[in-house]
Amino acid sequence: MAQRDRFSLAGRQTDCHVFEGDGTRPISEENVRVHHVPERVEFPEEIAGWRRAIEDEERRKEAAGLPHRWNNPRFAVDRLVVTRTDNQEAPVATLTLRDADYYDFLTTSINLDRAQKNGLTLREQYLESQDPVDAPPYMFCSFGVNVAVRTGPDGKVLFSHRSSKVVGPNRSRWNSSANEGLAAIHDLAPDGRISLHAVARRALREELAVQETDPVDLELLGFGLDLRNNQWAAFFSAELQDLDEEALRRRWSRGVEDKWEHDEYAFVPADPDAVLSFMLDKPAEAWSPCAPALFYLALVRAAVRGRGGDPAARLDVEAAELRVLRRLEQARGTV
Repeated sequence: MAQRDRFSLAGRQTDCHVFEGDGTRPISEENVRVHHVPERVEFPEEIAGWRRAIEDEERRKEAAGLPHRWNNPRFAVDRLVVTRTDNQEAPVATLTLRDADYYDFLTTSINLDRAQKNGLTLREQYLESQDPVDAPPYMFCSFGVNVAVRTGPDGKVLFSHRSSKVVGPNRSRWNSSANEGLAAIHDLAPDGRISLHAVARRALREELAVQETDPVDLELLGFGLDLRNNQWAAFFSAELQDLDEEALRRRWSRGVEDKWEHDEYAFVPADPDAVLSFMLDKPAEAWSPCAPALFYLALVRAAVRGRGGDPAARLDVEAAELRVLRRLEQARGTV
């Protein structure tokens, strides 16, 4: 797939394309515009048959008292457009969504490599033979909001390991600190508004027990596209100003709304060398496709803020990457 480059870290190429953002500046909340078109996404007849089969199977499992995947309203991404303001050239993101549901998502996500009657798989037709960004909306029935968390009092970055109990390609992988998919039942306000920042706060609450009253410095760093699983993602960084590792673990011991979604956490000192070492000491396949890009952009953002807004501070993270790579090569006896 030559149309979209892939984020790489220390020579490791991921399946994540960074669509917007380099970590040096955030996209302000007022410059994020989400348009909801209240029209249901439509499949071609053959693919619609795949969806009907999924729905029938899940209903059969439910009737038999077996574990099953329940359906819930979601959104399909019609398009994501990023422009700039006239005066300061600040990024402006416009996300247009249509109605979809979880079974719609499963229809394409678990069938990307299934051959159609035309002989092509969905992956071959929409992701490899053309720019995947131009794929039809029914190929994007999921939009994930991913948050990289840093604790303020003790200065640690939080990594979360997805449980084997969750459904989807990222189970049993290291992932963002917290993440949620856009869901109509939670994220579509009565007045029709959808806020990505509010979804990020919901992810923090449901997965990490960080409440609305907890002070959080939340910034949208950009957007990525998971080329392996064909899913859009928003990248957020969040500094928990009053919560450290001990406070978070104490809260988790008393219950978390979605505690089952993760089975392990790691708190790593927030300096770039420590964070990149943690990421690179694990095999590439241990990570979800977009997690390395998310945490790298969060490191860049922290470095830029630490230098009073100087975008050249991204080079500090690049220097740390080279140091970590050199250490790994020495450990392998290659230098």
